[in-house]
Amino acid sequence: MLSILLSCLYAWAACLGFCLVFNLRGLRMLLASLGGALGWLVYLLGSFLPGGLLPYFAATIVLSVYAEAMARILKAPVMVFQIVALLPLVPGSGIYRTMEYAISGDTNAFISTGLNTLGIAGALAVGILLVSTLVRMYGKIRQFFLSPRLS
Repeated sequence: MLSILLSCLYAWAACLGFCLVFNLRGLRMLLASLGGALGWLVYLLGSFLPGGLLPYFAATIVLSVYAEAMARILKAPVMVFQIVALLPLVPGSGIYRTMEYAISGDTNAFISTGLNTLGIAGALAVGILLVSTLVRMYGKIRQFFLSPRLS
């Protein structure tokens, strides 16, 4: 349990460093980094389940909901929180190994690692798309039922 909490603390610190790159300051910086730690926690808890891409998808859904909520609370763009929070989940080592296998000529390892990396990237993209679409649909439905009708 301690290793999971330390890992989340490290993810938070890494996201904190990237906040400086994206010129975030103050409360936004702390809360965007907290989204990265939250996403990493969900990923770690989900990694005990069978299935390779499900933890990435679940973590992306949780951190996308978190980013949508923080964006509305702090009146900031969603992407400010989402980009920083996604950083611990980005498959950087998979991309590196895929290119390493391609250069060395190990075709089987290249294809296997490349497909896994593409699957992770796809799970991240679909998770963001799903939450974003549901939030927009909720806004449209709410606007439709709350707006005055002329008829």
